[in-house]
Amino acid sequence: MDEWWVVRQINGRSSGLHTRQDYMSVQQNAKIETMLGRQVTSELEASLFSEAESLFPGGALGGNALAPDARFVFSHGDGSRFWDASGNEYIDYVLGSGTFFIGHAHPVVREKVAKQLDHGTQFFAYLNLQAIEFAKRLKPYIRCAERMRFTTSGSDSTFHAIRLARGHTGRQKILKFEGAYHGTHDYAQLSTAPKQASNYPASQADTAGIPSVVRDLMLVSPYNDPEALESIIRQHHEDIAAIIVEPIQRIIFPKPGFLEKVRELCTRYGIVMILDEVVTGFRYGLGGAQEYLDITPDLATYGKIIGGGLPVGLVAGKAEILDQANPSNKGKDGYVYQNGTLQGHMLGCAAGLATLDILEGEGVYDRVFDMADRLRAGLQKVFDDNEMGLLAFGKGPMWHMLFTENEPTNWVEVIAAANPKMAVLEREFLKHGLFVLPGNRRFISIHHTHDDLEATFEVADRVCRKLRS
Repeated sequence: MDEWWVVRQINGRSSGLHTRQDYMSVQQNAKIETMLGRQVTSELEASLFSEAESLFPGGALGGNALAPDARFVFSHGDGSRFWDASGNEYIDYVLGSGTFFIGHAHPVVREKVAKQLDHGTQFFAYLNLQAIEFAKRLKPYIRCAERMRFTTSGSDSTFHAIRLARGHTGRQKILKFEGAYHGTHDYAQLSTAPKQASNYPASQADTAGIPSVVRDLMLVSPYNDPEALESIIRQHHEDIAAIIVEPIQRIIFPKPGFLEKVRELCTRYGIVMILDEVVTGFRYGLGGAQEYLDITPDLATYGKIIGGGLPVGLVAGKAEILDQANPSNKGKDGYVYQNGTLQGHMLGCAAGLATLDILEGEGVYDRVFDMADRLRAGLQKVFDDNEMGLLAFGKGPMWHMLFTENEPTNWVEVIAAANPKMAVLEREFLKHGLFVLPGNRRFISIHHTHDDLEATFEVADRVCRKLRS
């Protein structure tokens, strides 16, 4: 007599365990319940919430906060998982907003950073051994990199790229695409997440505090629409210094020929093409989106993966543009100031070098691409089996889900797919131990395992069943 039959005889039909499959499903769910999800909030964590609320606006470190019934305080991470201050365990699909492509607390990174600590951390923005070695290792992988400058973040990188483009062309305006995210500075926080379609090419401020003159300097075009883009450029090309574009715009992949059209128009009108590779850089291969999508910009910006978990960014591109920042030209016409106290930070460069050591390993990208395909396919099966009307989509190590039948190709289609049920689903995922970035793309690391995926599918199925009932 097996275990299921004994339980069935003792509890009768009232247990709902009508078949052996029912029982095994419950057992598997119970197993996952013990290892994942928010089981308890300790007194320590509750006190930390209270302290945070008295220290930070909204009790948050930045512009994002979790729902009150699902929030936690991070304690530590390892590989694809992390634990909160109460000891609850989670599978991480946020990964520091995509920073930890190699997973949390990788031993190779820890070793190199610890070794560098014995030799100092930074010496202002002057030359140091680690920065030179790191730049030398990076250059062959970045197609457009004739010159480069380190920064301290992705936002920092896009800000300096825009300034370099204005200095190079002598023009004032920048064109971006609706729904694109390029950081936190004033020029970036325009039409990042508008609630309705823009009155192209006018931009919409995403935050208070942006002067109207800045909005007047930013033009907006719909992504994946080459005709609209060309029309705007024909009217404004004499004023446009740069077009800044995410090669994969958050969750939207470029249509065939779109990025090539951006490149052609920039060349035709003498506009600087800035490719924002903060997210895609070193995620879609060592050559990033430039190699993956076969596109060569004038400037490219980096952050996230490049610093191995520490605050490092980069601007790379044509020598004639970057050389405007040569310190020997201070006081001369055409000099573009670019600096930062922590640029070329030795700990960050050490972590970046360790990251390259890891990513240069044989089969690393093949494996993570395969795992991402399995993740999307498995989630889609769960959604279909539960008749959720959800689409799991993406390519490579990024994935997303929306209540839609078709993958969106622009921001207007993303808005159209907005559904209040998504916030409920995401919150339930989090409560059950799956950390997903609310309302945005999700990531997978080189350390996610088949066990992580199976646990993800089990939790997703349990959450979908709960929401249906």
